[in-house]
Amino acid sequence: MISTVRHLLERQLWHVKLDTFNDLALKVFQYQAAHNPFYAKYLSLLSVDSTEVKSINEVPFLPIQFFKDNVIQTGEWEAETFFQSSGTTGQIPSIHHIRDLSLYRMNCILGFESQYGPIADYCVLALLPSYLERDNSSLVYMVNEFIKLSGNDKSGFFLDNRSELIQQIEKCKKENRKVLLIGVSFALLDLAETFPVDLRNVIVMETGGMKGRRKELTRQELHDQLSTAFKTSVIHSEYGMTELLSQAYSKGNGIFKPNPTMKILTRQIEDPLALQAFGRTGAINVIDLANLDSCSFIATDDLGKVYGDGRFEIIGRLDTSDIRGCNLMVI
Repeated sequence: MISTVRHLLERQLWHVKLDTFNDLALKVFQYQAAHNPFYAKYLSLLSVDSTEVKSINEVPFLPIQFFKDNVIQTGEWEAETFFQSSGTTGQIPSIHHIRDLSLYRMNCILGFESQYGPIADYCVLALLPSYLERDNSSLVYMVNEFIKLSGNDKSGFFLDNRSELIQQIEKCKKENRKVLLIGVSFALLDLAETFPVDLRNVIVMETGGMKGRRKELTRQELHDQLSTAFKTSVIHSEYGMTELLSQAYSKGNGIFKPNPTMKILTRQIEDPLALQAFGRTGAINVIDLANLDSCSFIATDDLGKVYGDGRFEIIGRLDTSDIRGCNLMVI
């Protein structure tokens, strides 16, 4: 029975639209409330009867910190792999057990292509040194799939070979090939200082994270420095994390558009069980329908604003939260 329900939910997942998202989210909530022991216990402690929840505004969101010390799993299955957060020395990493890597792969591809078009049209160049230095990074897995799907022999990961990276960019520009340069913040800043070249026709996308390598900057400060060095007016951003299987992308000005399987809400800082109004600063809650096998309702430690059209911005972190590696701008 549970496998049948899951199969039906996954089928609907690939066809979700704005007008069907909330209904599907409620179905996923009922499924996870019934078959995720940890989430069910959390609901019980809050005295929430899942059968009485009739709106996504009534759904309790699981604090993201629970991924550090617990297995968050819906249904009984053996994990194909797991993703692990980076963190810094002394921090406990989050671990996200993954039932089916193909679901993550397909969702990443569909999400990116819904906003940027076919990956096969791009040369994908990645500057993710800190992520490559460890195992089980969800970001590295995603970008590696993009590299393979691009089918371009110039696509690839780059560590300290920044001059080779610039050469590849120049070759692609001569061939009029679209270029996606995706990198962690400190690595893009290193590139900007060493090779301040004209990248006006390149999608420069930062994933956040200084990893203790450089002084933390606001997103605006980071983008200003990169824009000046690379002579481009727009710096793109990716928003994702270990505990999620969906992403959001910004095509400038720090305003993110979530992928179809993702929806952002904000909660009040003083009352974490109450939602915040559109356009007002609150803590970020994420509905990630692709988290079908873990938990789709995550209360993060990020601060931001959500607008009426579903787009959002990240403006900082809760004061008591850890500094994380993926897409964090401390202000």
